[in-house]
Amino acid sequence: MKKSSVFIILILFLSTTLFSQELRCNITVSSQKIQGANQNLFRTMQSDLYEFVNNRKWTDHVYTYDEKIRCNILIRLEEQISSDEFKGTMQVQLTRPVFNSSYETTILNIKDNDFHCRYVEFQPLEFNETSNRDNLTNILAFYAYIILGFDYDTFSPEGGTPYFEKAQAIVNNSQNAREKGWKAFESERNRYWLIENILNKSYSDYRNCMYNYHRNGLDLMSEKPEEGRAVIADSMRDIQKVFRRRPSIYILQMFFDSKSDELVNIFSKSFPDERNRVMAILNEVDPSNGSKYEKIAENEGF
Repeated sequence: MKKSSVFIILILFLSTTLFSQELRCNITVSSQKIQGANQNLFRTMQSDLYEFVNNRKWTDHVYTYDEKIRCNILIRLEEQISSDEFKGTMQVQLTRPVFNSSYETTILNIKDNDFHCRYVEFQPLEFNETSNRDNLTNILAFYAYIILGFDYDTFSPEGGTPYFEKAQAIVNNSQNAREKGWKAFESERNRYWLIENILNKSYSDYRNCMYNYHRNGLDLMSEKPEEGRAVIADSMRDIQKVFRRRPSIYILQMFFDSKSDELVNIFSKSFPDERNRVMAILNEVDPSNGSKYEKIAENEGF
């Protein structure tokens, strides 16, 4: 092989490695509830959505393949309104590797009940950052920025702000959309309130918790488990502050949907005083999982 050919291949390889897109997102489209539909359509939809999310550059930063952000999107289509219009739900999960371990922690686990889109097979998916011309790509872009924002928040204090602001811009541009999920009056738990809660300075303790819990807590535990656990225990005070300001706030449910099992595993190995202190907070701010938190008192691990 000529040296010039080798050089070209090397350049292509380095371009793919150094400038690959940010997300490694597994996308599944389930259409089991739609009887008699053309299943090839949904397979094509799944493929197109995968390409849209994973092959688009969402930031100006450089990512290697191993640095890509791991996430999952499950779309359950429940109703076919017309040949190209569908309704259903969308589950979004974000995980993050913990430093110096094989463990991956769940950062985000959220269900969007207002998934409503049009999809035409083989028609290119187009996203416009200044308007809601396509509700499908707007929803996907919104959650792509939410994923990026939370991932960055776990590595630096409020590091995800630029991406949360992009998600907020999508919400603002979608106020005239006919589809639900974008407006304040439609629900207390939708895309509007999700980004409002995240960027609202009154609830900034939530984002403080996300940083300390992950970067100063979990990432430390492989080397200094007691110190890392103590930081996580202190971060629960930030969650408590948010709860006392607004007990029903959307992001609190989101936090415990992601973290309740993990908290049990962490503090089952704790000292009695720390364990009791954390249990008191958890039973106050997340009473629905009270029976789960009783396992902490039993001093049980995995």
